[in-house]
Amino acid sequence: MKLLSIDELKTLVANPEHPCVSMYMHTHKAGSEIRQNPIRFKNLVREAEERLNAIGISQTQAANLLTPVMELDKVDFWEHQDQGLVIFSSQNLFRYYSVPIEFPELVVVGEQFHLKPLLHLINNDGNFYVLALSQKKVRIFAGTAHSLHEIQLENMPNSLADTLMEDELQKGIQHRIGITRGATASAQHPGSVHGQGSPDREKHEEDILQFCYAIDGAIHEKLREEKAPLVLAGVEYLLPIYQQANTYPHLLIEGITGNPELLNLRELHDQAWRIVAPSFQENKKAAIALYNQLAGEGNSKANSDIKEIIPAAYYHRVDYLFISVGEHKWGKFNLETTTVDLHTEAEADDEDMLDFAAVHTILNSGKVYTIKSQEMLNEATVAAIFRY
Repeated sequence: MKLLSIDELKTLVANPEHPCVSMYMHTHKAGSEIRQNPIRFKNLVREAEERLNAIGISQTQAANLLTPVMELDKVDFWEHQDQGLVIFSSQNLFRYYSVPIEFPELVVVGEQFHLKPLLHLINNDGNFYVLALSQKKVRIFAGTAHSLHEIQLENMPNSLADTLMEDELQKGIQHRIGITRGATASAQHPGSVHGQGSPDREKHEEDILQFCYAIDGAIHEKLREEKAPLVLAGVEYLLPIYQQANTYPHLLIEGITGNPELLNLRELHDQAWRIVAPSFQENKKAAIALYNQLAGEGNSKANSDIKEIIPAAYYHRVDYLFISVGEHKWGKFNLETTTVDLHTEAEADDEDMLDFAAVHTILNSGKVYTIKSQEMLNEATVAAIFRY
């Protein structure tokens, strides 16, 4: 099972094989209600078969397409679920995800996979990182509002001892003392630690600072194009030392104090989300305020006409998109004429045009804000701020 990410989203969008089957269902994690999972699952498979037949797919083709889906239906599979299950299947791609959010049951068969319900998990604006720092172990995590998972960075030091050993080898080779590779002490480390205690204490603090420079170097290589906030987690005396070494511009001042090794994944996520959540809400409020200002001025960059937003999203013109996840606008986008044909009820091969707009906005580096139906701007189903 793959993890949801922007790269994974690109893989799903790039899948060219029609038809694409998307299935969403709420799952139970424990108790007697687990027995309901396979029952609802079979109902969704049956609905997918009916939708495939409705667009002219033979029963044999439909069975082949849904075989990997039905092979999931095993006892041990249902014993390891979260709150939601998402399944995508086409002739050349099969993916499923167990995710920590609930979904209403939904089956969509069309030219592309239906991805809008996943925006809470893959939207750039909800991403953050946690650096769990101790002298004996270094870990970095990628998180969203709903999850946290460890990632591996190339050249990330494992521990202070490993870093000191490597530095000693470099000193022997390059005849340098206390200098990070490729730099001079005065130019590279203006924030060196100078303690008031014994020489041994000062040496230990300097060693830790060198350790932090090595960590920062690994993070810089991986995150230099990122804008997601980074939260430090570590014992109190380590945090200011790391801040001296840090070059990542989105490191937050507030951190998680204490030994991160004593926190389980859920506790680490909850403490980090408490720190980063306010900034995400502020970004959303600022974007809404900007839209209202532009709309009030009659500026053409503020637009709530879905027939104009769809081609704008496809052609890289949408900077901010506001959509209601619970709403659907079924229809088709004609690439040749750049026109949108909307239908009151979903027809065979229709796509959710809101899903189309959201996916292409994200792929084209725009921001997507999901808003509940009652919160939508000017009671619109979709609204956007254009780049030009």
